[in-house]
Amino acid sequence: MVSHAEVKEIVGGKMDPYEKALQVMSELFAKDYQFAMATADDNKPAVRFVDAFFADGSFYVVKYAKSRKVQELTNNSQVSLCNKLYRFSGNAYNIGHPLLLENRAIREKSIKVLEPRYFAHTNENDENMGYVKSELNEGFFYKDGIGYKVNFNIKEVEQFPFDFDIVPVP
Repeated sequence: MVSHAEVKEIVGGKMDPYEKALQVMSELFAKDYQFAMATADDNKPAVRFVDAFFADGSFYVVKYAKSRKVQELTNNSQVSLCNKLYRFSGNAYNIGHPLLLENRAIREKSIKVLEPRYFAHTNENDENMGYVKSELNEGFFYKDGIGYKVNFNIKEVEQFPFDFDIVPVP
């Protein structure tokens, strides 16, 4: 199936900057991608690494409902994700168990993206297993020398030349 954005490209129309940004995000993050996830509880920040993937305009993480991070998100949905210089902020919610009918499509994507370890780390027989969905407010990412600063709420994108010039320390 060809997306609306791809149809525009095929027929010679230009893809609008927001559609282009979402396409680049899919290229970068529609796979098993590790982020540092920051949450806060009672104004105390907490950061941990999570395996996430981008789909349908949001990031998804498979998590245990009784975990500290999910409990923190229940009290304060604000979340930040960061890796390298990629950074995103938004609101994250526990959207429930993988076997819920409304989670069928995201479950299929999760299994494909997180294979082969999905079932090794996801006990779908446990009623406390679930997905956390991060709905984005703003973000920054880059690819092929172009930086993208995105306001997801108003679908506004700023594109600019960008070179990742930080040298890692061995």
